[in-house]
Order: sequence, then C-alpha cells, then structure tokens
Amino acid sequence: MTAAPRDFTPARVSIGQAIGLHATDDPLDLRSSVALVVDQRTGAPLFSKNAQAVLPIASITKLMTALVVIDSGAPMGETLEITAADIDTEKNSGSRLPPGTRLSRGEMLQLALMSSENRAANALGRNHPGGLRAFVDAMNTKARALGMPDTHFVEPTGLSSSNVSNARDLSRMVREALEYPLVRQFSTAPGLTVDTGYRMVSYRNTNRLISSPTWDIGLQKTGYISEAGSCLVMQVSLDGQAVVMVLLDATGPSSRFGDAQRLREWLEHGGARAAPMRTVAAPSFGS
Repeated sequence: MTAAPRDFTPARVSIGQAIGLHATDDPLDLRSSVALVVDQRTGAPLFSKNAQAVLPIASITKLMTALVVIDSGAPMGETLEITAADIDTEKNSGSRLPPGTRLSRGEMLQLALMSSENRAANALGRNHPGGLRAFVDAMNTKARALGMPDTHFVEPTGLSSSNVSNARDLSRMVREALEYPLVRQFSTAPGLTVDTGYRMVSYRNTNRLISSPTWDIGLQKTGYISEAGSCLVMQVSLDGQAVVMVLLDATGPSSRFGDAQRLREWLEHGGARAAPMRTVAAPSFGS
C-alpha cells in the first residue's frame, strides 16, 4: 500500500452524508439527499424525498433575512456601512466588500439574495432596530408564524451550521417569500455592479439557471457550506403550473442544477399525475 501524503486532508462530509441520507433510493437518481416539489398554490407535494430531515441550510437562510428586513419597513435607500463586525469568523470566507464600503440597504439586500454576499447579509441584520440579536429573534418569530416548527436560526448569513430546517418548512418560506416583490426581483436579477468606494465591483447571480431562456424562475436562492452540501430553492413555472422546488445536500456545486432539470423533466412528462413520489425520511440533525 502507498502511504497517503502527509498534507492529505480527507474531504469533509455533509451532515446528510454522515447520517446516511444519501443511501435513500429515489427513481430519479437525484444527487441531492433531500428533495421536495410542491404545488405553489396549494402546497400539495408532487415529489418528496427525505423532506422531513432537519439539516443545515447554508445561505437559504438569506431568504428569511430578506423577509425580516422588508417586514421592518427600514428604508431601502438608507446607506449602510460594512464594518469589521461583518467579517466572517465562522468559515473565514472572503468578500469583495471591504470594511468601509457604503451601499444602500437595497443594494445590500440584492447582493445577499442574488450573489449570497455574507457581509451584506450580516450588515443588514446588524443595522436592524435593536441590533443583530433582535434581528435573529425576528427571524425565528417569523419562522414560527409561518408554521416552520423544525426551523431555527442563529445568524443571518447561513455560514453557521446551527441554522437548520427541513424541506417542508423551506417550501413554506419560499411560498411566503413569493408575496414580496423585492425578493422576487432581487433574487432573480442576473447581475449588479456596485461602487465600494474603492472600485466598481460586478456581481453575478449564483444560480446559473437564471441565464437560461428555457427556465421561467420567479424566485430562487442557492446555498453551500460543507455541513449542508449544495442547496437550492426555486419557484418555477412549468407548462403553466407554478411549483416550488427544494433541493438540499447535493454532492457537488452543479448537481443541484442537474437535479432541478431531472425533476422538471419528470414533471413535464406527467410523473406527478401518475404517482407522487414519497420516500421515508432518515434520522434528523438539529432541532
């Protein structure tokens, strides 16, 4: 046997992988361990795989961040400043918004939704009346009001693996978010260029399906941390039917988009009318 190099670091597995969710069979051979498709109007499930498994949700968190920001009534034109308090010490992720950057609340919100900008999301929470703690309390209060019993937030970016939910709860959050025109507009924008005060910085949407003319997407959010795997929620219109898709814990950054395509083809070929797919949920993580 050949010894592993000394600097070899095993790949970190997601929580879903660790508790065996990827062992769940599904007829579409999805790479996501959790998948749920519901009718947007009624919430009725059309496809379900491990939909009750409670897992970290990464930047899907930012949808709730957006709802709380908008609910607060804070002016979108007000200027907010990125400070050292917004630097990620959880995952040490980078950002193109250095401390001292001054942008409007609306620009911060669009960057958080469209490009998953973590410093922007934290600044939004930090500038909430009462500060960051009050903002997180409002996130959890909103979750309870929406009937999301398996959801809990500890911060507004999704960098913490203690932000947890399940697909069932997230489908409710997406259906609520669809009632917010700014969330629909900002999450599906193809790009935005902002002036950081140091230079002009251009951002693109993290969801590559936004640029595809074959997809009619009304709302979306991507997410990734190692504990959560790659995640995606979307509202899409397929042959006149509006549906909400939730995909969690995909194995690889592109797999969630491939899974969305597989689910789309299944729906368009009448799979949901033939037999809604349900699978038994594996053990949950979090509370």
